This record gives sequence, C-alpha cells and structure tokens, in this order.
Amino acid sequence: MIAIMRTAQSLILFSLLLLANIAAGQDLSTQNPYKVKAAFLRNFAHYVTWPYNAFPDDGSPWHIGVLGNDPFGEVLDATFEGRAEQGRPFEIYRADRLDDLPPCQIIFVAYPDAAKRRAVLDRLKNKPVLTVGDAPEFLSEGGVIRFQVGERVSMSVNLDQARAVLLTIQTKMLEVSSGILENGELRRVK
Repeated sequence: MIAIMRTAQSLILFSLLLLANIAAGQDLSTQNPYKVKAAFLRNFAHYVTWPYNAFPDDGSPWHIGVLGNDPFGEVLDATFEGRAEQGRPFEIYRADRLDDLPPCQIIFVAYPDAAKRRAVLDRLKNKPVLTVGDAPEFLSEGGVIRFQVGERVSMSVNLDQARAVLLTIQTKMLEVSSGILENGELRRVK
C-alpha cells in the first residue's frame, strides 16, 4: 500500500513539474495552447480545495463548464475522458449562458465581451466556483485564474476572490504562477 501511495505521489509530482515547466515558459509553438490549458483545468481539481458544500454529495462528479464559444473543442473531452480526481469522474458542459449550465466546480469563461464576463463573474462571486479565463482583465474583473497565451502559456491567480468563495489554492500551484492578486495588488512572481 505504501508503494502504491508513493507511486501515486510521484505521478502527481511529475504532473506538477510538467506544469511548472510549461508555466516557466516552455515553448509551445508546436503545441496547441488549449491542450495545455485543458491539462491545467484537469489538474486544478487536484491542487484546489473546495468547501464541502460545493458538491451535492460524496459521489457527485466534477462539473466542468465552458461559457461562450468553446475554444477547446474535442481537446477538452479527450483530456478528461476516463479521468477521476478524489474518486469523482469529470463531466463537461458547454453553454452560451450561465443559466444553461448545471452547478459547476470549474467554469472557463470564454466570453470575448468584457460586459458579459463581468456580469457572469458578478453572479458567481459568492459561489464556490473556480472561474478561469484568458482575457487580460480577467483577474481584475473577479475571475480566479487567468491564462496568458502567447509564445508561452502561464497563469495568474486572484487569491482575494479564491478566498472569498472558500477555495484553497495549494502553494505548489501558486509557485508555478506568473502573478498573484492578493489584497488588491498584483504581484509578479516570474
């Protein structure tokens, strides 16, 4: 049993190191950046802790939502297919409106329109939902995690909003972030 636990811990550490290499600036010119983002979304279920009331019961699956035009396509489904975290499988949902999604633990907000993003983030600001997006102003609008995409993919974290909705982001994840918004100030890490 101890050997199995060590193997599992080694696999988790390997995944974290892979994410660290990506976040630290591994060239992604030959890779699909949304494939990397999908891997990040999957790993958030491991490195973020939700309050007990974020799930209807102990056997409920993770609900991952995409709001707006889905930039992932089949990549997202392939990334989560057959996977589980903490004994919970993943279910993917896509919708143009928040009201058309079931309650989700993670929502990728793909709206290009800032007013739509702000409106949905305002509706989610008191719910235990990890909001993720890639718009430049996503953190200041109230999102929890922002991806930066260019030649490289990295992420920034809004700790103020995460704490407001009782999400705990592990230090390991913060260490691979390029910026952290805390106490109203964005601190550049890398």
